[in-house]
Amino acid sequence: MDAHRDTKDRSIVMGTTRADPELVRRTGSSLRIPIAYQAVRARILGVVCLLLLCGILTAGLWPFHSPKNEVGWLPHRNGLWFGDYGTILSSSQFSPADWRDASSCSIEIWLVPGLTYDSNTFFAFYNPAHRAGFSLHQSNRDLLLEDNSPDERSSRKAARFYVGYIFRKGQPIFLTVTTDAKATSVYVDGAFVRKSSRIRFSVDIFTGQLVLANSPVANASWSGELGGVALYAQELTAAEVHRHYESWTRTGHPDLTGDERTVALYLFDERSGSVIHNHAGSGANLYIPMRYMELHHTLLERPWNEYYPGWGYAKDILVNIGGFVPLGFFFFAYLSLGLRLRRAALVALLLGAATSLTIEISQAYLPTRSSGMTDLITNTFGTGVGILLYRSMSPIFERLHDHRYRGVRYVATFFANGQDDETCGLRRREDVRCNL
Repeated sequence: MDAHRDTKDRSIVMGTTRADPELVRRTGSSLRIPIAYQAVRARILGVVCLLLLCGILTAGLWPFHSPKNEVGWLPHRNGLWFGDYGTILSSSQFSPADWRDASSCSIEIWLVPGLTYDSNTFFAFYNPAHRAGFSLHQSNRDLLLEDNSPDERSSRKAARFYVGYIFRKGQPIFLTVTTDAKATSVYVDGAFVRKSSRIRFSVDIFTGQLVLANSPVANASWSGELGGVALYAQELTAAEVHRHYESWTRTGHPDLTGDERTVALYLFDERSGSVIHNHAGSGANLYIPMRYMELHHTLLERPWNEYYPGWGYAKDILVNIGGFVPLGFFFFAYLSLGLRLRRAALVALLLGAATSLTIEISQAYLPTRSSGMTDLITNTFGTGVGILLYRSMSPIFERLHDHRYRGVRYVATFFANGQDDETCGLRRREDVRCNL
């Protein structure tokens, strides 16, 4: 008897009572919640949804503009350092017209990774005709060579070649990539590492605008230091690679004999200013933009183009899903409890998709962000998970309505889908008090 009275007292304090069995059968709920309480609850849920929406938009679009280009000269030696958002570009496009007779090429780069586990681009060519061309990437500790240049002789779309365990934070690397008509070879610090026939290219990859420490078509800014870059319209031999490594280590530049067909040579020895001169002759110089930028903005990149193996991709998927679960949960609660919409789940799902679409379209014009359909799909999925989570917890909220702890009762009653007092036929609302 005392237990029954205690339960009844707790229900009155919360402003709710139990409905008649017939009403339970017709409405599916055993709680009667006053209209005044429902009105206040609707306003609170509306404010929560608004704050949640503002938070998601801020997280997805911050910093709302192109940040300052984080590039600077090293104080005590030749080279440039790159922060979280930094890049340098060639002042004009490269054209292989003078090297059409060359069937091979070589690339030399001095670099110091800023992070061991980083998956970004540090060397790329951009050709407006077919967007991305040849590029070099740090994929955590591995080197990734990727060639997206069109090949008239085959139908391949992209060729990739991985070389493992090269990068380590703060460790200088002299990287050399050479190729001929049969295979591509990779050297590290003047020593041969690996060869592959899966990826082959010619001097034609030196076409378009050179981009260093970032991708020309996506936000893939690489952090670290660059000490020199050299491009050759020939395949360097193992002896030449070793000689260049030793001379560049001693003097800061390669020991050129005159036989090398040098396309570009950047020594980063200016120590000041915004221009890096090409010491190979009349080729394009490099320059440091004032603002971080991308050469090509991609709108809603296709999911299969965004995929890359690794924990970073899986982490992005989980973050995109988890970030929209609260939106689905509270939007559905507001639409079903506050506005009493019949198709609250469908409307909440569409609102989540519209929010994600707005973010992705806006991100296409922000260089620090990437616009892709993968985010749109995973955000919408996260909204659906939030809706299902609320639906699965509704019976739990109703069962916890009579819990002995006041805080649990408040939360349970707040999210419970009860009937208002007019539906339940209460004639004396003054007997039911609402205490928030």
